[in-house]
Amino acid sequence: MTMIERNYTEEIIHAYVDGQLSPDELGRFERLLAADFKLQEKVNAYKKQNALFHDMYDSILEEPIPKALDEYKPAKKLKGYGFKFVASFALLCIGSLIGWMMKDYEVKTTIVIANLAQTATAAHRVYTPEVKHPVEVSADQQQHLVKWLSKRMGKKITTPVLDNFGFTLVGGRLLPSDTGPAAQFMYESETGNRLTLFIRSKNNAENNTAFRYFEEEGSKAFYWIDGDLGYVLVGNLGREQLLDKANSIYHQLSF
Repeated sequence: MTMIERNYTEEIIHAYVDGQLSPDELGRFERLLAADFKLQEKVNAYKKQNALFHDMYDSILEEPIPKALDEYKPAKKLKGYGFKFVASFALLCIGSLIGWMMKDYEVKTTIVIANLAQTATAAHRVYTPEVKHPVEVSADQQQHLVKWLSKRMGKKITTPVLDNFGFTLVGGRLLPSDTGPAAQFMYESETGNRLTLFIRSKNNAENNTAFRYFEEEGSKAFYWIDGDLGYVLVGNLGREQLLDKANSIYHQLSF
């Protein structure tokens, strides 16, 4: 499954968040939103920002004009305009501060989960060249493999199927990670090309996130956080080909 082409604009996204789309536009946008993980992340960020604005400023907008400002109004007909100007300026400052804080949070989160991608790609480079021992437990013992890795990680782990893409399961192994035991599943095509899926528990600094791309030393990866697990699909395919398989894995493990 591939992601729907992004034919939306920032104006449409803001109109959706603010509830200003027409019924027809709303239906089209929500169909697009359901299939686009990056768009979901952006929409959620804007909704959080709106909520912060309301929490921090709604009560101030309802307050009466401060006496000090009211005493210095230039004319009776301008009553309230000075406060509105101050309120608007304060809102602009608060918005800038929130934007900076959210950007800083996003950068820190990206750095933290990028470590997940680095760990996975390093393991991929170590084990995919192996001829005799690419995995600890082979695919003919898949039930034992899944049970063993689930027990070690303390979470139910399943193996996605990539046969439709021409990749069959070779097997898997237990690996260390910064959050404890991790699992690596390996897949192989008829031509010998190999993919690995790395799974580990998320840490406290990680939140659910859409697909992100990572490339290091020739290894390409898409990584994401879903629920309480982090996933990384690594391979030497084209970016779009790898994304197709990451989408398939996401849907197999999420539904």
